Amino acid sequence: MTKEFPNATRKAFSRRHFMAAAAGVIALPKLASAQTAVQELINAPGRGNWDDQFDAVTSRSQAAVTSNQPILGPNAPMNLMQAIAEYQRIVSNGGWPEVHPNVPLQFGVNDPSVRQLRQRLIVSGDLPQSAGMSDSYDSYVQGAVRHFQARHGLSETGFIDEYTLKALNVGARVRLAQLETNLSRVEDLGSDLGQRYVLVNIPAAYAEAVENNAVALRNVAIVGRPSRPTPLLDSKIFEIIFNPPWTVPRSIIQKDIMPLMQKDPNYLTDQKIRLYDNKGQEVDPMTIDWNAEKAPNLTFRQDPGPNSAMASTKINFHNKYAVYMHDTPSQSLFNDVVRFESSGCVRIENVRDLDVWLLKNTPGWDRQKIEETIHSGISTPVNLADQVPNHFVYITAWSAKDGIVQFRDDIYNLDGAPELALQTTSGIE
Repeated sequence: MTKEFPNATRKAFSRRHFMAAAAGVIALPKLASAQTAVQELINAPGRGNWDDQFDAVTSRSQAAVTSNQPILGPNAPMNLMQAIAEYQRIVSNGGWPEVHPNVPLQFGVNDPSVRQLRQRLIVSGDLPQSAGMSDSYDSYVQGAVRHFQARHGLSETGFIDEYTLKALNVGARVRLAQLETNLSRVEDLGSDLGQRYVLVNIPAAYAEAVENNAVALRNVAIVGRPSRPTPLLDSKIFEIIFNPPWTVPRSIIQKDIMPLMQKDPNYLTDQKIRLYDNKGQEVDPMTIDWNAEKAPNLTFRQDPGPNSAMASTKINFHNKYAVYMHDTPSQSLFNDVVRFESSGCVRIENVRDLDVWLLKNTPGWDRQKIEETIHSGISTPVNLADQVPNHFVYITAWSAKDGIVQFRDDIYNLDGAPELALQTTSGIE
């Protein structure tokens, strides 16, 4: 299914030493009451630049959170260590308060539960201390909520929906443990990923094209559902196929196509999926018993075209899981917050931008040539002049050098805390 993360081996630069040093600089005395601890955190002179400043009237939450730093850049372990030190300080002083709304929390509301929300957001650095304490859900709170939502991969609505409330009420101690878990993962992955590489972070459901330690492209992705997870792997992209035919994996034939053919005998014909025997001869689907226990031992292949499962592009890299990256005709799915819908492969939004970036060193394959080839409808494989490293990783918490910490749901339940499991939907298998 997925490869295991090995136990982290401690590096020459001990993070324990870092934590001890950091604690000596910013640790605060433990306070008796949680409420007092919250106020102490809010008013602490040692907060430095942890508060992230932004225009509360015209929200720039996504711009403030988005960075051209890659998740696994050379400073990733240090950035996580700094985040861990800050969260240790928060935990040692009582954490943050839970938010229990009396009314729907949105712009214009005036309610005592907004005060809880303000305290919560100030402690985590989403709301500037200068916004103060009141019962008013004003533009400062709205902007802070959007900032919080952006950091957690949620829809930036600016109001407290069910999923934002769940994320708000994950305790600081749980978030600290999540950061520590992911520091071990980042350390184990190392920093030698290549001068140019593609990284897919599965829980974040996006892909980064990285060059010279900066993100050249960041593309929204759709990854495997929990019942059919996208595997962790390291490989090299060696080929792009434009207008690819799709050979249907056996698992999809058995789990999906067999039941569909039982309901609709014209399904394969409508989807332009042809059947071939081991001699390459086409087989009429009407001759198959679709109620049999096992799928027929035939090759199922969908013709190329804009409505095929892979649409314009298939990106190939060597791996034992038979997965790849590809385009999709279902572009509307990229607008979903929950993008864990595939059978293991990774669908890439705006994949032609990634095609151009991958082929930049391959003579004769500029964007115009790529577009002409796709428009032709002819299946065309192209070998990359220089193979590009490709990494599928599982990182649910990370931090950039500006101190902005990001968290994502633990979609495959690898972090070990039920509070971190998939929050943004209840029906994904």
